[in-house]
Amino acid sequence: YLFVLVKGKESMKLLGSFALILAGAIGNIIDSVLYGVIFSSSSYHGGYASLFPEGGGYSSILHGKVVDMLYFPIINGNIPSWFPFWQNESFHFFKPIFNIADTAITIGVIGIIFFSKHFLPVKPKVKVEEIGSKIAEGT
Repeated sequence: YLFVLVKGKESMKLLGSFALILAGAIGNIIDSVLYGVIFSSSSYHGGYASLFPEGGGYSSILHGKVVDMLYFPIINGNIPSWFPFWQNESFHFFKPIFNIADTAITIGVIGIIFFSKHFLPVKPKVKVEEIGSKIAEGT
């Protein structure tokens, strides 16, 4: 589809958005197809996976898990004791954990939504009188 868009001389914003979606989808497929077969299992608390373990991977083909997870806690701390709710509870600003492939897909879809007016122009409405006159003229 990207080749069709390039041949049609579509907007670079549309091409970039579709390229991000395609790259994210390919990344997720690679994770699912290969990683269960070529890696050993790892744990959340610092256990690292090994490449091509002797006993085989942790799962069969098409049952791999996503491994490119990102976590950027910007602020870690505790809520002050004077705060009316959740006193002294731990607080983490920007807690989400995400992966690169899903981020690419999300940015691509947001790009299509955000830039849709640039590459999906609204066609002007044709008045009924103009259509009738064109039919009468035979054009």
